[in-house]
Amino acid sequence: MSAYNQNFVPPAAAPANGNQGSSLVNGLPGAVPHQQPPPQAAAAQQYLQQKAQPQLQQQQFQQPPVPYPGSSNNSSQPPPLQFNSNIVNKFLPPSSTSANNGAPPPSTLPSHLRPPTANGPTTLTNGSNGANSAHSSRTASPGLMSVPQQGGAPPMPQNTQYAHGAPPPAALPIQPQSVASLTSNMHQMNLNRTNGQPSANTAPTPQQLQQVPPQQQQQHQQPLANPMTGPFMGNKPPNLNPSASRVIGSPPTGGAQPVPVPASGQRIMYGGTPASNDQQNNNLQRAAPPPGAGTAWPPSLPKAAVPGIPHPMQTQPQAQSAPFAPPQQYQYGQAYQQPLHQPPLPQQQQQQPAPPPGMFGAQTSSAPLQYQAQPPPPSMQPQGQHPYAQPQPTSGPPQLGAPVPLNVAQQGFSRLWGQDTIDLMQNRHILSPATLPAPKVVLHNQFHESINCSPSIMRCTVTKIPETNSLLQKSRLPLGIVIHPFRDVNNLPVIQCINIVRCRLCRTYINPFVYFVDSKMWKCNLCYRVNELPEDFQFDPATKTYGDVTRRPEVRSSTIEFIAPSEYMLRPPQPAMYLFLFDVSIIAQQSGYLEAACSVLNRHLDEMPGDARTQVGFICYDSFVHFYSMAEGLNQPHEMTLLDIDEPFLPRPDSLLVNLKECKELVRDLLKLLPKRFAHTHDPGSALGSALQVAFKLMSSGGRITVFQACLPNKGPGSLEPREDPNNRSAKDVAHLNPATDFYKRFALECSGYQIACDLFLMNQQYSDMATISGISKHSGGCVHHFPLYQKTKQHMVDSFRMCFKRYLTRKIGFEAVMRIRCTRGLQVHTFHGNFFVRSTDLLSLPNVNPDAGYGMQISYEESLTDVKTICFQAALLYTNSEGERRIRVHTVCLPVTSSLPEVMHSADTEAIIGLLSKMAVDRSIASNLSDARDAFINATIDVFNAFKIAQNLPSGQSGQLIAPRSLALMPLYILGLLKHPAFRVGTSTRLDDRVYAMDCMKTLPLDQLMKFVYPELYKIDVLIYHARNSNASTTEEDDEEEPLPEVPRLQLSAEHLDSRSIFLMDCGQLIMLYVGLNVPPDVLEAVLGISSTAELGDYVYGLPHIVSAEYDILQRFLLRLNYDKPYSALVQIIRDTSTAKGQFIERLTDDRSESSLSYYEFLQHIRAQVK
Repeated sequence: MSAYNQNFVPPAAAPANGNQGSSLVNGLPGAVPHQQPPPQAAAAQQYLQQKAQPQLQQQQFQQPPVPYPGSSNNSSQPPPLQFNSNIVNKFLPPSSTSANNGAPPPSTLPSHLRPPTANGPTTLTNGSNGANSAHSSRTASPGLMSVPQQGGAPPMPQNTQYAHGAPPPAALPIQPQSVASLTSNMHQMNLNRTNGQPSANTAPTPQQLQQVPPQQQQQHQQPLANPMTGPFMGNKPPNLNPSASRVIGSPPTGGAQPVPVPASGQRIMYGGTPASNDQQNNNLQRAAPPPGAGTAWPPSLPKAAVPGIPHPMQTQPQAQSAPFAPPQQYQYGQAYQQPLHQPPLPQQQQQQPAPPPGMFGAQTSSAPLQYQAQPPPPSMQPQGQHPYAQPQPTSGPPQLGAPVPLNVAQQGFSRLWGQDTIDLMQNRHILSPATLPAPKVVLHNQFHESINCSPSIMRCTVTKIPETNSLLQKSRLPLGIVIHPFRDVNNLPVIQCINIVRCRLCRTYINPFVYFVDSKMWKCNLCYRVNELPEDFQFDPATKTYGDVTRRPEVRSSTIEFIAPSEYMLRPPQPAMYLFLFDVSIIAQQSGYLEAACSVLNRHLDEMPGDARTQVGFICYDSFVHFYSMAEGLNQPHEMTLLDIDEPFLPRPDSLLVNLKECKELVRDLLKLLPKRFAHTHDPGSALGSALQVAFKLMSSGGRITVFQACLPNKGPGSLEPREDPNNRSAKDVAHLNPATDFYKRFALECSGYQIACDLFLMNQQYSDMATISGISKHSGGCVHHFPLYQKTKQHMVDSFRMCFKRYLTRKIGFEAVMRIRCTRGLQVHTFHGNFFVRSTDLLSLPNVNPDAGYGMQISYEESLTDVKTICFQAALLYTNSEGERRIRVHTVCLPVTSSLPEVMHSADTEAIIGLLSKMAVDRSIASNLSDARDAFINATIDVFNAFKIAQNLPSGQSGQLIAPRSLALMPLYILGLLKHPAFRVGTSTRLDDRVYAMDCMKTLPLDQLMKFVYPELYKIDVLIYHARNSNASTTEEDDEEEPLPEVPRLQLSAEHLDSRSIFLMDCGQLIMLYVGLNVPPDVLEAVLGISSTAELGDYVYGLPHIVSAEYDILQRFLLRLNYDKPYSALVQIIRDTSTAKGQFIERLTDDRSESSLSYYEFLQHIRAQVK
């Protein structure tokens, strides 16, 4: 369409009917000689002039006379407005008595310019053929709101959304005082016609004007609100700078001229100076409307004032043409009505059609029903919304005059600064759809924030440290750190230097958070002592040049590893020494674990960490102890049996531990012979204590002992008796969590003194008293692995054990290690959690350290931190690697100090708190009882919420509310997960060995693995299948790059999210469950599982079959992503809806109620009742 409306007369080509002098601006006639208007127009104009005369006189009295621009005689009065009557008649309602003054008949007008009654019933919207053209100079023919005939209230537009809190206009005025006010009124008109019915904004005829009662005429003369703030502003924000914008049609300020109405096809900028050729627009704005035009004489709609932002008069494309389309929301209309309560939201440049809600992006699909768009639950709503966003009404306009909460702005700014709160009772679906990152530590130093220690290695329970102990007590939060010191780190900087720079007073290693006094002095960030720098510290080993000391790797990385010089060695580094102890009793032989263990060991002998000095040995035991000599000159291993198990000794001093490189063939032969050697024995005895004693004598120089136990030790030293009562497994008072004897603990302490660690693999089929025998690992820095009910006929258990044992053999290892935690002056470590031996107040003895072990420490105050702004924790791990090289790995984390209790509460790290509380609860269960530990969980939660209520000065007695900071919103959910975990649950049958192993995992697992262990991750993988099908259809053979995986929303653990038409995945850490609904489409089953019906699935199915399909490939990629940070790939179990294994899946739905535990919402109600 052209830039101007073809129904107006162009200035350059005016017809020869007396209008040669006409000049149109913005579709309005210019100053031409006055012509006689038609009778209808004259009647309407006479009526309008009578009503406008008092207000015009008042305006002239209030405004001082100024020379009118464009006037030849500098008169303050504008020239009379002259118009073309032919054009005016086009906009008048049709009348059978109107004279023919050259105007075309109504039937020849375009449909968008006809009066509504002339078009007849139609379903067209905003123009002919229902087309919504954003480039058209006119999109509809506006009219006025219909006036009732008998004094009734005027009807309101049907599709009107008023600004929140703004009352609707009772009736639109029918008499503008000027063209400028007419333009403003045009902004308030509804330009749409819906469902074939005339719009409420219909121009009145002169006959209707005469029937308007005087009361309503006075009501119509009320001034309108600013058109830029009305509900029809559109969805584009105007210029929000008050100094650079003026509303079109508003009176000028400061003596400036009025802003002209832009011509058709012409653009202006808010606050810009009008062009010189727009002077006639100013004349038109101050002139009276043409006689007879009334309010049905509209100027052409101006173009957008700012590129990309449509003018309020322009109608937007509708989301859909259905008769019951939802009303459009006008967000920016609220920005002017209530700027203090609701700041505007960023919108796109044009309102897009609202897609139907769904988890697949609301794309049109021919997929089955469960793969089409469905309304997501509240927990799956998109994250990352604007912090000031408020819920918009779903249907209908908001209640007019409804009070707006006074704390809306406060909530917006609180969310912006990370101090927003949430009512847990009203937000039950609190879990984020995506995996939550660790809270960011704000140090007000961009460089320090970027190099701070990774949260995957060290995290504190709060990201802002209270400056005093009393402030910490008020917060009721535990203060401590969780650390994963030997984690596999990519791109770890390793440096070798003659002098390792350390503080002379506290022995802190130089780190990025120290203060350099000058190029030769530095100030310790822990004890604040000023130290000297060695001369070679200015040499940068990375660039091999001398320069600034801040370029050194030690001060540019918070995690660094030093190659220690000889002064850090008390003795030459020990070689890697591995001794394996196998239980070969009849129960062990029936389980068949020995065959799998020897097979994996034989396959990965070459991958075990070590150098040319690596030594290996093997001992088997039942009622006796069996040694194997692999001396030089022997063609096969020689077995020796020790019958005296009460006072064991070594049968020979050498050839029991042999060099792996030199005797590799003998070792392989032995591993092949061992499963057959004891295949037909029927000895029920297990002399574990005797085997450990001779192993200790054999490993006097340090190393690692790996113990495989399949039954309860019942022979020789350390023999045990069954203590578990199978009929009392679900009792509230759990007994026998403490060891039955201290034999194994004393043995572990002796091993720790000789740098020997003991690792335990428990492959039991019956009670084996793990609470007692696991002491060999807890106090020697070892690890525990448990495979209950292991049987060689259960292939999934064999596969799981093989993967675990492979990881155990091939992972890196640190020998004769010690770890020290240093704190800023004023803090100290007072309790340690994990598998180790505490050698001194801050020194941990770790004979072996592995990358899968985590630790926890509780921090206490020695003095106030009032004079410091930041504090630091530094962990230094000194160890010998498998190549015999002494190394020091240093981690340093820096945290700010605050004196504000609300800041402490909002800086809480929920996951770190759960990690520390779980370790503390294990010690509480062993020292006291399990009930005390469970009560401590609940009391800790209540205390924290009470403290937050006091910190925020929240009124007491608010029924139905449980206000929590956003940082602690997940704490009740995770606490409930701990209460329902096998380690701490009651009322559910739990084997004692399983409970003890779960408690051991609580103390030793790194934080990322612990959180999946406490609260598994649940996903609905329909989005993966749908994505695979769409991407497969759009992918060409030339696309070599792998398409990124879609984001799969995380669900809370509740059966309300389950659907019989879908497949769900639950990641429990070392076990991944695929829950298959009964009504999953056959094509999905065929593409993912290679079956046509769920009936083909057995009760216990493990592992995914290999299927050639896009759906199978994307599922495998998703599994790889889940297993990326795990020690080894998790076992996959497939469970159908009617399987007997369904209980394993259902019992992990923590949010639901069970026979012996509360649901999540009931637990919240219990917490709320206790919060006073």
